[in-house]
Amino acid sequence: MNEARQLEDFREGAVSLHMRFHMRYTRVASWVAVSLVLAVPALAHHSFAMFDKNRVVTVKGAVSKIEWTNPHVFIFVDVSDGKGGKTQYAVECQSPNVLMRTGWKVNTVKRGDAVAVGLYPLRDGRPGGLLDSLTLPDGKTIKG
Repeated sequence: MNEARQLEDFREGAVSLHMRFHMRYTRVASWVAVSLVLAVPALAHHSFAMFDKNRVVTVKGAVSKIEWTNPHVFIFVDVSDGKGGKTQYAVECQSPNVLMRTGWKVNTVKRGDAVAVGLYPLRDGRPGGLLDSLTLPDGKTIKG
């Protein structure tokens, strides 16, 4: 009878061990699945395929508007076309959080500032692009 009890205890222990492993595995698998589902929107947030990252174009003009908003800061620059007219360039920057961590402040660029903008141009030829660098009126160049 002692052997029968030992065999029963062994079986209960094996089942208990199996259940603990199964519960732990299920918890870990659930955590991984939830993490992946939550990460997909972050990965799908933005594609930079619309910009030609193989070349940087420099435009000079006056800042006409700044949109310091999420998810990206935009700087609008009026560039002279050389014939008395102006073309407005929409320059996409990083998020406010990223810019602030790299030293930008809300008043780093102001409306009316004469700036030179290094940008990765839009592939479709529209006036605008992704900010590479910005040269301020005092000559200081900052990365975007």
